[in-house]
Amino acid sequence: MLRSKCQILARLRAEILHSGARIRHPAVVASAVQAHEELVTHLVRTSPLSQSEAARVVAEVLGYFGESVEEFVRRRHRELKTGGLTNEQAFALIAAELPARRVTPPQLSLRQLRRVVYG
Repeated sequence: MLRSKCQILARLRAEILHSGARIRHPAVVASAVQAHEELVTHLVRTSPLSQSEAARVVAEVLGYFGESVEEFVRRRHRELKTGGLTNEQAFALIAAELPARRVTPPQLSLRQLRRVVYG
């Protein structure tokens, strides 16, 4: 039984808020999941995940990879320090990880987008 998109997104928002997930803005998550609806459908078709579970997985992945550089550096530093590394070791590891990390691009204005296309 397929639920409406609104019901799925409402449940997803509630699950994210209840679980204390890393994603801070449910409205952003909902719009991101809507933008990746084809991916959610693909996951439902090719895995044992339900529609809401697949939407949550997509939201978690988008949230994880949607961190800004600053958010990533702060989080990783906190994790590495908790793991017992010195600042020198932590910053060296973070510097090595950053080039392989996908981070949130800066938000571009319409004018900046036009300049990207037209020069």
